[in-house]
Amino acid sequence: MTESSDHATSGLTPQQYKRKMQRRKEVQAQRLSERSREKGLIIVNTGNGKGKTTAALGIVVRSLGHGNHVAIVQFIKGAWEPAERAVLSHWEDQLVFHATGEGFTWETQNRERDTEKAHSAWEKALEFIHNRDYQLVLLDEINVVLKLGYLRVEDVLQGLEQKPEDSHVILTGRGAPEALIEKADLVTEMTLIKHPFREQGVKAQPGIEF
Repeated sequence: MTESSDHATSGLTPQQYKRKMQRRKEVQAQRLSERSREKGLIIVNTGNGKGKTTAALGIVVRSLGHGNHVAIVQFIKGAWEPAERAVLSHWEDQLVFHATGEGFTWETQNRERDTEKAHSAWEKALEFIHNRDYQLVLLDEINVVLKLGYLRVEDVLQGLEQKPEDSHVILTGRGAPEALIEKADLVTEMTLIKHPFREQGVKAQPGIEF
């Protein structure tokens, strides 16, 4: 329960509390019964805070746990750390991981090459998106590529339109364009409040950043 709900129930007698919780349970059950529809979702994780890819990985692991087949396309070189790859390797029969060769990096300063790599990654992503064998496709850091103009938002939206009805696609990265946010079924914005690197000079640590 939230802090406000704790405050709302703090003065209740045991009998009043029981009746209140029973009513809450009935309301929740009613809500669930009215929402029985299933569909493949377009999920966007964006914002300046940490955790966009980590949240997507949670869904990936959950999907793998259900026996689904998952494809991951990495749009930025170095976005995936060895520890993450090591964990995911346990599902090699269900998981396909595609890194875009040398990929886009902040250091290249070669727009033509970066655009070429982004288009190559997108073509591979489309193969997975259109393939009914994959129940989940993660497009990691594609929002950054869109923000920089290496891919056209219109092309990505058109590709998402062609996905099977029951498959899910996750798009991560800062600066998700408004048109993509409008198209998505589920959008989460990670907000940076504090960061130990910025406030305390704490370096990246194993198990947290990599």
